[in-house]
Amino acid sequence: MGPVASKPAPPPGMKAYSVLWSGQVASVLGAGIVDFGLSIWAWELTGKATALALVGFFAFGPTVLLSPMAGVAVDKWNRKVGLIVPDLAMIATAGAFLLLQWLGLIGLWQVYVLLIFSGSFQAFKFPAYSAATTVMVEKRHYGRASGMLSTAQSMSTVIAPVLAVGLYEAVGIGGVMAMDIVASVLAIIIVLIVRIPPPPRTEAGERAQGSLWKQSAFGFRYIWERPSLLGLQLLLFTVNVVSLLGYTVIRPMILARTLDDTGLLGLVYTIGGAGGVAGGLLMSVWGGPRRRVVGLVVSLALGDALGGLMVGLGRSFLPWAAGMFLSTFFMPIANGCNQAIWQSKVDPDVQGRVFATRMLIATIGIPISMLLAGPLADHLFEPGMAAGGALAGPFGWLVGTGKGTGMSLMLVIVAIASAVVAVVAYSVRSIRDAEAILPDFKPLEAGAAGEGGAEGAGGDGTVPSACGEATAPACAGGPRAPPPTG
Repeated sequence: MGPVASKPAPPPGMKAYSVLWSGQVASVLGAGIVDFGLSIWAWELTGKATALALVGFFAFGPTVLLSPMAGVAVDKWNRKVGLIVPDLAMIATAGAFLLLQWLGLIGLWQVYVLLIFSGSFQAFKFPAYSAATTVMVEKRHYGRASGMLSTAQSMSTVIAPVLAVGLYEAVGIGGVMAMDIVASVLAIIIVLIVRIPPPPRTEAGERAQGSLWKQSAFGFRYIWERPSLLGLQLLLFTVNVVSLLGYTVIRPMILARTLDDTGLLGLVYTIGGAGGVAGGLLMSVWGGPRRRVVGLVVSLALGDALGGLMVGLGRSFLPWAAGMFLSTFFMPIANGCNQAIWQSKVDPDVQGRVFATRMLIATIGIPISMLLAGPLADHLFEPGMAAGGALAGPFGWLVGTGKGTGMSLMLVIVAIASAVVAVVAYSVRSIRDAEAILPDFKPLEAGAAGEGGAEGAGGDGTVPSACGEATAPACAGGPRAPPPTG
């Protein structure tokens, strides 16, 4: 008679998760204040969309590139370490900015270097938080937990613009950085007091052991062997690449069309954030539709078709605010549905690696979109939509002409394209039927290591070939801007 598996301890539950979540509210709020404050600072310094796009590029690019190695570290470390390290990096970054400002040495390139440093450590945040959630709450609450995280992110977009503008106008960019230090310290304290249990061992986790290179590559193999997971991420990759070409220029578009009215810009983003809060609260209570893939695809399509189009076509505060509200309202539903699929289908002790790879696939194109968006706006669409420009004749009736209208046209184009991508992806069986094709993860019983694969998989842990063809996803994570989605 083989050894009897001990009954695993129950997860800490939603109450403990809610405490952890409150710390992430502080962390996300601090990051949002810095993001908005630096956008205003860079615009005042240059008046160019490219400068704002580069702020996003240098902050996000390192996060994407280092995700696979960060995922390995998250699976090896206590989950708390992966949550604390990014906030320590934010404290160091803000402190260095304040020191350079005091010395009179701060400029755009120094900020870019600091953002590269901070962004490198933010790679730990998404896999660590996602993996911690899996072991803290029951499967039936995954959608609610993801909705709460989306609510936190959206609360940041409600509060951060107001605080950032207020601090910036009162005490300058230094006050913005000081607020981020306070928020990061609070987040670290809360992580330290919450119990986060270690993940259960699984057969996939046993197979993933080995060198750093092997473990970094494991996430790619895991997803590649499961066409439905690969398809979901390719959908998100495509939607993110297309939509970020437009979302990157929303801030400079509004500033250009309102004669640099930072107060109005902050109010538009605050109302947009309220949409995300409403969607996150709905997801927290509801948990999402029974068919998660349907919720993902419909939310992606509606967010872009309704919200993105309204922002692009709008010429004043009301349509911009309404469009941002609709766009962000559907994001928590899309992210929550996608997250629930991954948390229930991926083995818990490899989620750090797999989720980091998942983020890489879905978001690797975003830095490229950020790099392209600024020059496209400054050198193609804006000159083209100026009075007498090549694009003003065909499209002037749609978005107007003059300063900022080229960026409006960019938004209209990418909103339509993103919605079409989401709808077309649903025609692919490996995406449409992902929940039926993929088995839920199965913890190892004591003594069972190496004795076969997960339920429904082949002996090598791959999904049978009947799963169908791989195609397109939308990410997250954590991790769009108003996307990422992962």
